[in-house]
This record gives sequence, structure tokens and C-alpha cells, in this order.
Amino acid sequence: MLESLKRLIRPTPAEPAPLPAEATQDTQEIPDNSTLTDAYLSGWFRRDSGELFEGFPINAEDTVLDIGCGDGPFAQFCAERGAEVIFADIDAEKVAAVEAMLKQSPARAVIPLVTDANPIPLPAARANKIIAMEVLEHVDDPAQFMAELVRVARPGAQFLITVPDPLGESVQKKLAPAAYFEHPNHIRVFQREEFERLILDAGLVIERRADYGFYWSIWWFLFWACKQDLSPPWHPLLESWTHTWNMLLSMPDGPRIKKALDEAMPKSQAIIARKPDL
Repeated sequence: MLESLKRLIRPTPAEPAPLPAEATQDTQEIPDNSTLTDAYLSGWFRRDSGELFEGFPINAEDTVLDIGCGDGPFAQFCAERGAEVIFADIDAEKVAAVEAMLKQSPARAVIPLVTDANPIPLPAARANKIIAMEVLEHVDDPAQFMAELVRVARPGAQFLITVPDPLGESVQKKLAPAAYFEHPNHIRVFQREEFERLILDAGLVIERRADYGFYWSIWWFLFWACKQDLSPPWHPLLESWTHTWNMLLSMPDGPRIKKALDEAMPKSQAIIARKPDL
């Protein structure tokens, strides 16, 4: 369901647009410019500073592994920064589509992998930037998955890992079809302390925690009422919510209110962590 960020969010401009536009949950195509502004205000796609997420910079010397790449917005941002980009997914069609998208990018190298990450078909200490966006909630053995991520990471490598927040998931359990919480979808919900413990038990040092995505939490709650496919054109209810959110973000106090709401009911929780140097 972070195909939401993967499918719905795309890299945002260096400065947020006056009115927003786009969205995500574990998906990929969503409404107008609000989602771009919302993502930027949450710390995503900071082209001005070269940060994929605040505190997670990407440069041309980096080797990035994007595991569970989906439609590739994060791999695309890294490729535009000139990094070597290794992108992996269990879905061969998605991997092929991302490879085609990145072929003409400034990336130092583009390496596609079709894998379930058990194991990851890479040698030890291969990458120095590891991205796993909304993947762990789909995994049978999170500790084993994390061990593989750590194995392919260089000493000092930085990790960006996100999972759905338990508060939003508790509402989804009352609204979404049962299949939403069955394999291959969300087979587990990570409590906040449990998520931190998983990262620490993998031997990583946490550098930053963040919560974001109130807009997406509400979008998904409303989505279930609309009885539509996960593709545009969007139901007027969803368009109305996006318009309302865009209008809020365009107001002087909008970003402050967004921050408070993101903290109250985030769509996702994020951790930036680092593998200790030898």
C-alpha cells in the first residue's frame, strides 16, 4: 500500500507549488498538484538540497538500492542525482518499466533486479544508500529481510525505511476489504516501538524518526466509499478532498496545521538509520 508513495507521489519541484497535486498509499496514480506540495512539505523530493527525504541526501557518488521499487519514483529521484541505482521488485513488469524510465537518466548505472529479497542477489557491502518504502508490512520474516538489507549495505551506509502507521491501519481494518490485510498485501501492522526495535535489532543506529501523510490517511478512508478502481478519473468525493487539502496548504497557516495533523494521524512512519562503521 505504499505503492501510494510509490505510485502516487512523484518528485516535486524545488519549491512547492502554490496549489498542490498527486497522491499515494501503496499505489500509483492520483489527483492533482496537492500531493506534490504535501510530499515536499513532509520532507520528500527536496531537489534544492538533493535530499530524497529530509536527512537522506543522494549524490552522484552514491550506490542506491531501492528494494520494492514499485513504479520507481524514488529510484527516479536518485537517478536524476547521477547515482548508481539498483532497483528491485518481485514484479518483473514493474522492474522492466522502471528500467525503461531510467534508461536515459543521468544515473551512473542502472541495475534492475527481479527478486523476493530472500536472498537479495547482490554481494555483501554493495550499496551505501538503502531504500525500503512500505515493504516490511508485506514480508513473512521482517528480521530476515532486515538482515539481508544490512548484509548488502556498506559500513556507514544510510537506510530509509517506512511502514504504515498503526493508527491509520486500525481504521483501515474497519473500512477496507479483508484482502487488504491478507497476503500479498499487509500481513502485519508495526506498532511504533516494534518498528524501532526491528531496526535496532538489525544492528542499525537510528538517526531520525518521522511521521507524515494525514492527507493520504483521509484519502484512503474516503476511497473505500467510492467503489472505484485505483486509477483516475477519481470520484468527486476524492477530488473534493484533494481540493480542500490543496486550499489549506495554500494558506499562510496551512503548513503548520498540516504538521499537527501529520503527527496526529500519519499515513506512514519513517526511520532513517545507519550501519555502524567497522
